[in-house]
Amino acid sequence: MAEPTEFVFDEIAEAAVVQMIARYPAGKQASAVMPLLDIVQRQMGRQTGSAWVPRIAMDVVAKRLGMAPVRVYEVATFYLMYNTKPVAKYHLQVCTTTPCWLRGSDEIVAACKKAGGVKDFGQTSEDGLFTMTEVECLGACVNAPILQINDDYYEDLDAEKTEALLLQLKAGEPLPPAGSAIGRHASAPVSNQTTLLQDGSPAE
Repeated sequence: MAEPTEFVFDEIAEAAVVQMIARYPAGKQASAVMPLLDIVQRQMGRQTGSAWVPRIAMDVVAKRLGMAPVRVYEVATFYLMYNTKPVAKYHLQVCTTTPCWLRGSDEIVAACKKAGGVKDFGQTSEDGLFTMTEVECLGACVNAPILQINDDYYEDLDAEKTEALLLQLKAGEPLPPAGSAIGRHASAPVSNQTTLLQDGSPAE
C-alpha cells in the first residue's frame, strides 16, 4: 500500500478530534497529539483495512494542533502503538521481554510463524492476513506470555493455543474473547488464593 498524498478526518474521526482537543486548556492543544494519532490510525483501519498512520496524516495532525510536523513524527515513531507503515488485518504483536521470554514467548513467535505464515518480525504473510511485530512490555507480565492481536490481549498462551487461535482467524471466524487462555481471573494466581479468604476476610 502506497503512502497516500492526502488525508482528511472523516465524520467519525472529526467528532472524536473535536471532543479530544476540548479536553485541554487553550494553548495546550499539543497535549492531544497521542489521541489524535490513534484516531488517525483507527480511521485508516476503517477505510483501508490497515490500521496505520501515514506521514501526510501526521502533517494534518500537526497543523490541527499548531505543532511543528517533526514533533508529531517524533511521537509517532517513538511509541510502538502507532504503525508507521501498513499492517495486515490481524496485527500480531508479540512481547519478548524478560517475563514473557521466561514463560515461553519463543514458542509464541514460532507458532505465529508456523500457523500465520509470517517469516519474521516486521513482515506480513503472503495471504495478507497477518503482520507480526516484536514489541516491548505490554504491561500484563503476570499473565505472560502475551500476544496482542489488534487491540486485544491473549494471555497465558502456549504454542498449541496460539496456533489454534491463528487457524481460527484464517478460517474466517471472529476473534475469540480476549483474556487468559487458561481461565485465569484477571491477574489472580494460577494456584489457589494466598492472601484473602473467599469471603474477602483477612487470612489468619
